[in-house]
Amino acid sequence: MSWTAHVVTIFPTIFDGFLECGLLSKALARHLVEVRAVDLRDFTDDKHRTTDDAPYGGGAGMVMLVEPVVKAIESVGPVDRKVLLTPQGQRLTQSLLVELSRVSSMIIVCGRYEGVDERIRSHVDSEISIGDYVLNGGEVAAMALIDGVARLVPGVVGNPSSLVHESHAHQLLEHPQYTRPADFKGHQVPEVLLSGNHARIERWRRRQALIRTRSRRPDLWAEYHPSAEDLALLEEDD
Repeated sequence: MSWTAHVVTIFPTIFDGFLECGLLSKALARHLVEVRAVDLRDFTDDKHRTTDDAPYGGGAGMVMLVEPVVKAIESVGPVDRKVLLTPQGQRLTQSLLVELSRVSSMIIVCGRYEGVDERIRSHVDSEISIGDYVLNGGEVAAMALIDGVARLVPGVVGNPSSLVHESHAHQLLEHPQYTRPADFKGHQVPEVLLSGNHARIERWRRRQALIRTRSRRPDLWAEYHPSAEDLALLEEDD
């Protein structure tokens, strides 16, 4: 299976360096992932290649024009999902990334300026936000979405089991990780990780993930439903 993203943007070259790095560049080379930047300015009809205008009714800022955006969307042809990136959208979560990784193709529209013409919303299937803050445009958000989805495409990550134990994979933060040296300026790796007892190590890691989520992300913990075994682990002494 391959995954394709068509990104509608006024800054297509912003993705060049991003796509040349790390696992994503390897996924592109192996045709597991394809990312195509669609230059919104190619769908304008004036000499200035205008993609925005002042809002009706007045107000600060500029609004993205409906016509070039819709033309850009239509130029791509049929896809499985059409997404608008906007601060007003559904919050991007790991479960949503998993959902998006299961479609084979999508359009990602990068918002800019003060916002988009409201009529653009009727030409997309969903709206997504990467967090409760405002960026200059949707390009950085598109990179986050693409990176998060691409690593879930089969074959992109060399060791698929690493996806199972990472933060947010099961509504929990990841357990602490250590590597060499075992002692760094008096700060030692927990003895259990050096024991070779895999069952004991897994129990420790699970307990640490529970403790870390409960203490650092009470919002996630409020949505998590610990099992009886989880509760028993939390009661154990260090």
